[in-house]
Parts: sequence; structure tokens; C-alpha cells
Amino acid sequence: MSKARKRKSLLTAMFFILPFFTLYTVFTIWPVIQGFYVSLHKWGLMGKIKYIGFDNYSKFVGDKFFWAALKHTAFFALITTPMLVITSMVLALLANRATKMKKGLRIIFYLPSVLSVSVASFIAKYTFTPYTGLANGILHSLRILPQSKEYQWFQNPHLVWITISIMTVWWTIGFSMMLYISALQDISANVYEASAIDGATKTQQLFKIVLPLLKPTTWLILLLQVIACFKVFGQIYMITGGGPASSTRPLIQYIYEHAFQKNNMGYAASMSYVLFGILLVLSLAQMILQRKGDN
Repeated sequence: MSKARKRKSLLTAMFFILPFFTLYTVFTIWPVIQGFYVSLHKWGLMGKIKYIGFDNYSKFVGDKFFWAALKHTAFFALITTPMLVITSMVLALLANRATKMKKGLRIIFYLPSVLSVSVASFIAKYTFTPYTGLANGILHSLRILPQSKEYQWFQNPHLVWITISIMTVWWTIGFSMMLYISALQDISANVYEASAIDGATKTQQLFKIVLPLLKPTTWLILLLQVIACFKVFGQIYMITGGGPASSTRPLIQYIYEHAFQKNNMGYAASMSYVLFGILLVLSLAQMILQRKGDN
């Protein structure tokens, strides 16, 4: 290829990339830079803007509400991530079986993922509402819960986390399931046939072939789910508002309150960068563990 043709090819590629790069710069890169600039100031929606350096970053060290919100977020990630990974893998295995119901199962399992957070939260509130909700009704029917008793799913600090986790897994499981299904379809049928000839049972195929080959997908889902859990906001805000008594307030909600309710944009921006640092460390740690596991 001549130099003129190479130059023309490069210019053509740049022409097609330029619109995306322009939009990405305006709506992603520039807000990130501007956010860091805001975090170095005492910045409100009204009043004077004052440069205070890294004071906002030292402020959260003694902020007990920040640490409480971070603990709530980490706890949510700790209980939700394993639930989602295991459940999505099981559903993917069921939906990947060569049966007449295969397409129907995929649609049923994926359908909640298309709901908006407001609709999913409304369904969760309706399901777990005492006296009229579906959850207590099922427990009454199965005689697990006496007819005279009602679980207060949203008032009990322990039960409310179970409620939010179940709702989140039900709502978001479709995407992870499809990733697993895609990985399962990449496994050649020859692998199963060869193992069957060698006398491997279905259980042995699952644990010796399928699960090891799904390991890269599992690491990817773990990474995506941990990041998503640390960014949780919508469903908690709509279902509990962070209650009872701020026992479910996540870090994103605390940042939101400082930014738009307490008019403290600078401190909110600094906490956002702290959250970014936490997610970066967790992502790097997970990548290192994945490489060690592969080796």
C-alpha cells in the first residue's frame, strides 16, 4: 500500500472516529476534569466559590456518615454479588438446554432487565408490602409465617437488605445470564462428545469442563457487578429512601444529598473521586487475582 493510500485510509478512519471522540470528550472527559476542579473548591449552587485545596478530601476521614454509607454499600455488594453470579449461572445452564422451552425461558429470565428502575422498585414495594404484599401471602400459604404475623420487610434493618438484594438480583440478572449463555454456546459440542466417550457423566462435564471454561466470564460478571453495586442508588432511594433511620443509605445517595440538598458540590465531588479510587483499586485487585488464577 502506497503512502498516499495509507494517508487517505487514516484520514477516512479519523473522519468516522471524530464525531464519537468529540461527544466523548464533551460529555465524559471534560466533566471528569471539571469534577476534580470542583472538588478543590467550596462550591455551592449559590454564593461565592472559594478555593480550599484538598480540604474536601481530608474532611471525609472524620465523617462518620460517609463511612456508614460506604459500609452499607460494601455490605450490599457483598450479599448481592454472589447471589447474582450463582443465580445467573444456574439460569443460563437451564436456558441453554436443548429443549422446546429454551427460547421461552430466556425471554422469561431476561424480561425484568428491560424494566426501568422506577417500575422495578414499584413491583418490589408492592410484593413486600405487609398485609397486602405477595411475599407475606406466600409465606402464609406455605405456613412458614403464622396468619397473625406480618414481616415488616422495609422497617426491619436486616430484612430490608434481603428485600433490596432480591429485587436487585431479579431486576438485573438478565444481562449476566446472557453473558453466561454466550459463553456456553462458545463451548464446542465436540468437547462434550469426547468427554462422553471417555465415560464422563453430566455432573463431571459440568464441574470439569463447563465451569472451568466459564471462569473468564465469571470474572467479568464479578467485576461488572461489584462496580454496579458500589454505584447503587435508584432502587434504594425509591424503595426505602435510605431508611429505616439511614440504615440502607448507600454512598451515592450520601453524595447526592450533599450535592443537591445541602448545596455542597465541592464535598460531593471529592467523595465521588474517593469512590472512583475505591472502584479502581477493587478492579485492579480483581484483575490481579484473575491472572494468578489463570496461571
